[in-house]
Amino acid sequence: MLSQLTYAVKYATGKDVAGRNFHVYPDDTFLVSYPKSGSTWTRFLLAALVNANQEVSFKNIDVLLPSAAGQSKRQLRNTPRPRLIKSHEYFDARYQSVVYVVRDPRDVVLSQYRFFLKRGAIEESYSMDLYVDRFLSGELSDYGSWGENVGSWLVARNGTKRFLLLRYEDMLRQTAQELAKVADFMRCQASPEHLQRCVELGSADRMRELEKKDSGSVVAKGRKDIPFVGAAKAGGWKAGLTPEHIAKIESAWGPLMSHLGYELVSIPTRPNSDVLGAIVQQSVR
Repeated sequence: MLSQLTYAVKYATGKDVAGRNFHVYPDDTFLVSYPKSGSTWTRFLLAALVNANQEVSFKNIDVLLPSAAGQSKRQLRNTPRPRLIKSHEYFDARYQSVVYVVRDPRDVVLSQYRFFLKRGAIEESYSMDLYVDRFLSGELSDYGSWGENVGSWLVARNGTKRFLLLRYEDMLRQTAQELAKVADFMRCQASPEHLQRCVELGSADRMRELEKKDSGSVVAKGRKDIPFVGAAKAGGWKAGLTPEHIAKIESAWGPLMSHLGYELVSIPTRPNSDVLGAIVQQSVR
């Protein structure tokens, strides 16, 4: 009885975070990624894509493209359909239409470390050696390890009709072309001019300016000397990680990284006829 009352109070006050437990409709589309894989940037791009007549900012992004981890069940239920929802969840069979963004885990760990510093989850003196080990184990995230999360989606859905895999690195290099793939996937009419406008609305420079202006938004929380919007580049791991860190990450997820086109530098890339089998084995280590 008490648990029912507690839930009723949370539902009434909008504090029952949807997370993984909300009703999914067949016409929902999900933007999914492992945390710190460029999801906020992609979220801006997609919000601009499907809302041609609105400016996108940190103030309205939760309305234009809500996050399952930041909205209540009631808020998501009241979101007009068809819904476009952001999620970091590992594989969920209910998600029928998915745009999945993947990023090199060697860069993900650096971005996540920086984010934890900003939010005060770790101290400045926190050892990167320890952080990398905890990152590999998945204990720093509610969404499993990078390998578990990415592997779960690739094994279950990669190559299927309603699953679109995007690499963060490709999006940086050719943003308009990758966004055009999303438009085609979502059956959204988008002219070259509109795609270019989306790119401009989602540029790192503009997002940094919005972060400064929207000082009351959730992205501004934490240390002011560490911005939420990072460098927006690929390959930072080459200078930011030690050879030992790189070797640990590649040893854990080498086959999966190679399958995704990420060059390994500490171990040889070994041809594997059973790529999916190797991914399953490596992703759950």
